[in-house]
Amino acid sequence: MDMSTVDLSRLQFALTALYHFLFVPLTLGLSFMLVIMESVYVLTRREIWRTITRFWGTLFGINFVLGVATGLTMEFQFGTNWSYYSHFVGDIFGAPLAIEGLMAFFLEATFVGLMFFGWDKLSRPAHLMVTFLVALGTNLSALWILIANGWMQNPVGSDFNPATMRMEVTDFMAVLFNPVAQAKFVHTVSAGYVCAAVFVLAVSAIYLLKGKWVSVAKRSMAVAAAFGLASSLSVVVLGDESGYALTDNQKMKLAALEAMWETEPAPAGLTLFGIPNLKTQHTDYEVKIPYVLGLISTRSLDRPVIGILELVETAEHRIVSGIAAYDAVEKLKVNENDLAARAQFEAHKRDLGYGYLLKRYVADPRTADAALIQKAALDTVPNVPVMFWVFRLMAGLGLFMIGVFALAFLLVTLRKADNRWFLRLCVLALPMPWIAIEAGWILAEIGRQPWAVEGVLPTFMGASSLTKGQIWLTIAGFTALYGTLAVIEVKLLLKTIKTGPYASKFGRMHDAEEASPLETGTLSGPAE
Repeated sequence: MDMSTVDLSRLQFALTALYHFLFVPLTLGLSFMLVIMESVYVLTRREIWRTITRFWGTLFGINFVLGVATGLTMEFQFGTNWSYYSHFVGDIFGAPLAIEGLMAFFLEATFVGLMFFGWDKLSRPAHLMVTFLVALGTNLSALWILIANGWMQNPVGSDFNPATMRMEVTDFMAVLFNPVAQAKFVHTVSAGYVCAAVFVLAVSAIYLLKGKWVSVAKRSMAVAAAFGLASSLSVVVLGDESGYALTDNQKMKLAALEAMWETEPAPAGLTLFGIPNLKTQHTDYEVKIPYVLGLISTRSLDRPVIGILELVETAEHRIVSGIAAYDAVEKLKVNENDLAARAQFEAHKRDLGYGYLLKRYVADPRTADAALIQKAALDTVPNVPVMFWVFRLMAGLGLFMIGVFALAFLLVTLRKADNRWFLRLCVLALPMPWIAIEAGWILAEIGRQPWAVEGVLPTFMGASSLTKGQIWLTIAGFTALYGTLAVIEVKLLLKTIKTGPYASKFGRMHDAEEASPLETGTLSGPAE
């Protein structure tokens, strides 16, 4: 396999995945914020809350459509660019994606039309239930996709069958309740809730700065402040749970994001700042907070955290074991009734994926010498500087968002949210959650390298046999298509925001009894 084609396929998937995830978190969060807003409408029967719900629902709809459109191309890439991956793990990876399509996507697709067009045809409680089902379907979609991704990070409930040369499900419940998948799901959706809350907060702040639609903006800001504060705090708690999940399942990822070359004796400290040095395999100018890493990763003060170099040594031993597993598989291909080969395979099958790492350098792993084994073991170390700095960027932005929402909640409670410096801060905070979320996905996926499926299938083995020209052509095509969609998305969002909450998509006024001259934007002035 030409490694340049593998890298190009990875680049294409990274671009489409990161682009798609610009829309997903906003959809996740806005869906449940609509439920909250409409619940207030149903309980109070005040028409202004209906107006608020319909306005944010329009922005949700624009984002929802673009999210669906960009998500479809990602699934197609498993067949076009990652055909051997699809063949090797399709029995397991395909099941959650199929369930997502049948159970979650059809649920939200069925009810999203009722949500938009059923306002005058359904009773208030019935329409609220429809909105809730849309939110439920949206979040269930994320659940099944993250179950699939979580299995790639921690391949439980499955086994390799040498007769079919594929991974097969042995315990679907283990796949479903995979601790890595569950931790990723709650962490991801809570980050999406933060993203949506910041979006509502920023748009409301823009309205207040301009003195437009003040009542709508203030009520929306109150919902966003409370929802965002709870969500941002949960991101930290659930992120801690994700860190704990790494300790048992992805030790190398944990060591890399801390740039921890040597095993850290208990109680391990968290590196606040440092400069990873790949040449000396040391982190220069290191500043540590004592005990914190031990508490996060091991939930104790008496367990060490394994370092990169010790994990590389472990990888060497597993590669040697993987060579024995590979040898047994080759013998079973010749004679599936070879009992000695079957016993050899059963003893070493856990490490077969490590034996496959050698296929990057030799056609037959059994011919590898000690130098190649050591080289393949070093391949198990992801890009340490990227991991180190991306993690700190993500964590820093997360703490910043807690501060923003805490301040917003305080000022909203004290009825002082019209301070202009605070409103400008809300607008400046708008891109922060997207940056943090994209950083989180970069951290998750780069940290898994060199594996497509952790410990089972190296990334380079999963790629299709495409030419560089073919991949560059599709990258150019996707870039042009997605660039066009981005322009359309931004224009539609800006037009809807500029038009305001009291105009329908055709520009007609509705709910006029709730719209004062100040709120329709015909006057400007201080809030209230």
